Amino acid sequence: MGLLDLDRRVFALGLARMADAVGNSFLIVVLPLYLASGQVPIESLVGARVSLLGASLTITEYLLVGIVLSLFGFLNSLAQPFTGRLSDRTGRRRAFILFGLLLLGAASGAYALVSSYWLVVLLRVLQGVGAAFTIPCTVALVNELATGHDRGSNFGVFNTFRLIGFGFGPIVAGLVVEARGFDAAFAVAVAGAAVSFLTVWAFVSDPERPETAASDDLSVAVRGDDRLLDPVFTLGLGTVAMGICIAMFATLEGRINERLGQGTLWFGLQFGAVTLANVAFQIPIGRAADRYGRRPFLLAGFCLLVPTTVAQGYVLSPAPMTVTRFLLGVAVALVFAPSLAVAGDLAREGESGTTLSVLTMAFGLGVAIGPLASGYLERFGFAVPFLAAGMLATLALVLVSTQVGETGDPQRTVDWPWSPGD
Repeated sequence: MGLLDLDRRVFALGLARMADAVGNSFLIVVLPLYLASGQVPIESLVGARVSLLGASLTITEYLLVGIVLSLFGFLNSLAQPFTGRLSDRTGRRRAFILFGLLLLGAASGAYALVSSYWLVVLLRVLQGVGAAFTIPCTVALVNELATGHDRGSNFGVFNTFRLIGFGFGPIVAGLVVEARGFDAAFAVAVAGAAVSFLTVWAFVSDPERPETAASDDLSVAVRGDDRLLDPVFTLGLGTVAMGICIAMFATLEGRINERLGQGTLWFGLQFGAVTLANVAFQIPIGRAADRYGRRPFLLAGFCLLVPTTVAQGYVLSPAPMTVTRFLLGVAVALVFAPSLAVAGDLAREGESGTTLSVLTMAFGLGVAIGPLASGYLERFGFAVPFLAAGMLATLALVLVSTQVGETGDPQRTVDWPWSPGD
């Protein structure tokens, strides 16, 4: 399927997410630098000891950065089942998306006005809530505009546009901060949300559909009908692991730059390399998943995710780290569109928002856990966070290989080892 065959609403949603992702990915690079710059005083918090679940914990700068980055993912993830279910019941996907973009843009602009760590935390909370309104509703719209024969292609095209913004954002962020300062960076984030809002408002409409009978039950199916775990739940667990592998890099920006002897621009390139790889491979992988099936790509992706995650803990110079991050992005590309296509294949009519929110929630949860985990684990050694994430990726590979069968309608069957008997 080419771009000319794509429903204009999917094209517009992809462009809107691209603009919004530029602003959001800016903040992943900018906020750690902003907190470390002294413009937001954190000296009184660093070194304090707190008791958590009976254990004494020392507050470090990396942990404070991890909390700010993780809050977005936690609030985003925890709210998505509710917003996804509500959008199923009302059918008002577009209105939810526009409201979420307003929250994201307003909070981005407010960062330039605050001088307290706790106000930064509050703004990050608001952005997490805003993302919870936009993400599941956007993905549900893409799914409802697709069929079983082109769902992988639709998600591949949509994710490509989204990830172009997310990939170039960190690279441009390094340039903007060094050349124009933090206020300019926050202004770019606001502009991204504004462009996204205008695109959705002008070109996206809710599809016609019958009244949904979505239930009020927000529980996630855990047990499978013919195997131990439900396939969508299994992919959710794998997506959590994948999100952790991607996001733990951000918290360690200062440590990585010192270890590799590099500046902010190199770090932005390395962070964005994951997404640039997705941009290059999402569309062909989505199309191939429609043609050959979802499962082979899922397994190949998790196989590649393990070594590329662990290797980041041992690279000692900028260029090899960039290559490693690019290969990590290839692994993510192999998993992302096929996972969404599986969930879309299995979603009941009128419940796309609910079913697909399992994966979008899982990714947000992984992105939230990653920075927090690396902020804590780095004290035991630089490689420790990456080794821990590699173990989770290995577990995800085992679960997906045994619990997820083929759901598409491939034109040619591809046999794969460790078949769960589908």
